[in-house]
Amino acid sequence: MFVNRISELDLLEKHNKSGRAELFVLYGRRRVGKTELLAHFCQGKRHIFFVADQVPEQILRANLSKAVNDVIFGAGQVGAVYNTWDDLLNTLAKQAQSERLVIVLDEFPYLIAADPSLSSILQRTWDHSLKNSQIMLILNGSYIGMMEETVLGYKAPLYGRRTAQYLLEPLEFVDAQQFFTSYSADDRLRAYAVYGGTPAYLQTIQPEQSLQTNILDGILTRGAALYDEVRFVLQQELREPRNYFAVLQAIASGNTRQNEIKQAAGFENIAPYLETLQQLHLVERVVPVTETQPHKSRRGVYRLKDNFLRFWFRFVLPNHSQLERGAKEVVFDTAISPDLDAFTSTVFEQVCRQYFWRNGLKGKLPFQPKQIGGWWQACLLRQANQEIDLVLLNDIYTMLVECKWSRRPLGVDILEQLEGKSKALLKEVNGQTVLFGLCSRSGFTDRMMELAKNRKDVILYDWKNMVDE
Repeated sequence: MFVNRISELDLLEKHNKSGRAELFVLYGRRRVGKTELLAHFCQGKRHIFFVADQVPEQILRANLSKAVNDVIFGAGQVGAVYNTWDDLLNTLAKQAQSERLVIVLDEFPYLIAADPSLSSILQRTWDHSLKNSQIMLILNGSYIGMMEETVLGYKAPLYGRRTAQYLLEPLEFVDAQQFFTSYSADDRLRAYAVYGGTPAYLQTIQPEQSLQTNILDGILTRGAALYDEVRFVLQQELREPRNYFAVLQAIASGNTRQNEIKQAAGFENIAPYLETLQQLHLVERVVPVTETQPHKSRRGVYRLKDNFLRFWFRFVLPNHSQLERGAKEVVFDTAISPDLDAFTSTVFEQVCRQYFWRNGLKGKLPFQPKQIGGWWQACLLRQANQEIDLVLLNDIYTMLVECKWSRRPLGVDILEQLEGKSKALLKEVNGQTVLFGLCSRSGFTDRMMELAKNRKDVILYDWKNMVDE
């Protein structure tokens, strides 16, 4: 199933119709849908789509030669191998002199690993011939750190040649739920909490089966598609994954500050590991939305960026021994089921943030926010009365939002708590018009709804209405 990616396709089409040579760099984590996006884009276009593999340079050059010859001369008509990368690239330049030719080099880092000089060769060929042609060359890669270093980095040979770059992110909830529309509103969020927005993971869901059955059969069963997926992906990305696994599991278990992560991971120097995981877009460091210098903030905390990664390290890895022996029902009943709603509550905040960004851009909020994020006071993160789930800001308005994934309707007490917490935050955003918002899984009490009718600064958001907006 190909879902959304409208803005990404529009961007690719814009550059395809530019009338000039294009060097487009697409990158992102594995399984996020890069190849599917490019295959969709190439439909109906004169193109060469080459997927590199981890094989020697001679084999890669021979395979790409075949792909080029098949387009130029017809499939299977010519079997010659170009002697050098220069010959091959100059041939592409000639073929694109008067007509657009789209070239996709998928898994580009494999080409660089096989022949590190290829970046310099491509830079030289681009400067001498490719930039004067009608070529659209797309470099695609999953090794984010390597793409940023060897293609996008200041010291990279191709620096300054690219005409566009795009980091492909996982799907947001509004699009991810298209994979399981038969589920109830609550189970859609739970499914997003488990699988995240990675299309390859979402495609494993059997929507005619319950979420529980999907988790049991598709994740917790030895040999299932997602049973060892995280281990497989990280072993491809990282040379010595053991310490990285410890750091990721520590964060997934609720340790968010460096000292907490260090203690939970069991070794001292975790800073380099956190840095690498951030470069791979597996971990992110977040600060209160009011911070003016985020990189210097002492209030930063770490969290996993991917929901499935968080689920796997929270529930699958710690129960690996039991799962290896086929005790999937025991693991689900004792470890996952009792904690699933608490696990989902954090994702509810994430989805509410997506909701406010999307509806702000559509003009469906009282104002269009410039920033949306959480807020907490220094050194008091674990004290609930010093945290605010979401804060929406622009130059005039501040909106404080609590997101509650609770079975009970929200009452006036939640609003009163939010108003109490607002006093410390408002010292950091003086002179703003203040609004209060409540997002609730289970609606609101009659008294709360009556109060909201009489106060223009209080807005209620019911999950049952939010889910399809």
